[in-house]
Amino acid sequence: MITAGARYVGVATDHVIESFRNDLWPGYKTGEGIEPDLLAQFPLLEDALRALGVAVWPMIEFEADDALASAAAAAARDPRVERVVICTPDKDLAQCVSGTRVVQLNRRTRVTFDEAGVVRKFGVLPESIPDYLALVGDSADGYPGLPGWGAKSSAAVLARYRHFEAIPEDWRTWGVNAASPAALAQTLAQERATAFLFRDLATLRTDIPLFDSVDRLQWEGPTDTFAEFSAQLKNVTPAN
Repeated sequence: MITAGARYVGVATDHVIESFRNDLWPGYKTGEGIEPDLLAQFPLLEDALRALGVAVWPMIEFEADDALASAAAAAARDPRVERVVICTPDKDLAQCVSGTRVVQLNRRTRVTFDEAGVVRKFGVLPESIPDYLALVGDSADGYPGLPGWGAKSSAAVLARYRHFEAIPEDWRTWGVNAASPAALAQTLAQERATAFLFRDLATLRTDIPLFDSVDRLQWEGPTDTFAEFSAQLKNVTPAN
């Protein structure tokens, strides 16, 4: 990113895998099954970034995605900022996209999504992404969504009503092309509390105080400790 010209950079990490969301839903993702060798790399990564002179936000109570959402919101409030680029493939960050000023970059595919791109990909506006994920579920985060609510039906209904509490109870008034709308309406009525819970899980925090000015994110080159840190890495023996 820096080589490509980025000069204001921050990196969020999951210092621990669990967050406050695990208290809300017992099936939410945990660190179970993650290779210990992988987990052991995170403190080393954070130390390397700090030595490189990059701002680091290790998350404990919250998740790295919450930090990215909060950082994007804070940066977007600064009128000096022309564009905020959120670098992650995670679909829940699509809720943070705004117009062409706050965008999401999948660095694996080199595809950038602005607001129109989010609509093309998911069929809904960024503000509806938490509702969309609540209905269809997110297997990576460990919640299943509501029975019968697939991607196409959810997108069709939310494209018109944006949030599920605005969806009329009488499915005959929906005026959208959705499969088995009567069954969908019944499920939503019966699982309303669960839908709200899943939306809470999918909604990213944007109020975490990470920096008081985007000037704090300006990259001015490696710190004085970088050379020493790099030398220490050369002496590390890889595990077999």
